Amino acid sequence: QGLETDTNLTYNPSTNVLSTTASQAQYADLAEVYAADSEYEIGTIVKLGGSAEITQTVSANDADVFGVVSENPAYLMNSKAQGIPVALTGRVRVKIIGPVAKGQRIVSSSIPGVGTAVNNEKIGNILTIVGRALESSVDHNEKLVECAVGKL
Repeated sequence: QGLETDTNLTYNPSTNVLSTTASQAQYADLAEVYAADSEYEIGTIVKLGGSAEITQTVSANDADVFGVVSENPAYLMNSKAQGIPVALTGRVRVKIIGPVAKGQRIVSSSIPGVGTAVNNEKIGNILTIVGRALESSVDHNEKLVECAVGKL
């Protein structure tokens, strides 16, 4: 099969390369597939380690946080690998316990795979930051909260 072209879009089946000038996505995170030591729900905060590549966080303010299990990655790297998609940056829902205010930073809690909101003065190490809340909630229970993941 030959080279196919259509208004700033080129696909070459012999090399499996798709080229375009611009693109857009329905979802909003950059994720990669990692082997997990267990099945984890969407929004679970993970770190490198465990019996596979990743495991859920288990301690508060874990400086080894790595990402969040993604629901619908906008861009998924390593897509054919065995494992689960982990959002490394972007907008995703994160498991959070306790109240949260829009803009607060999220760190891991002592509940496995679950984060908590903290004020800036409580951040002792930037490596503990999972991301920032994009919405507020007064609910004290565990819930999924839309967050911008990354060291923001």
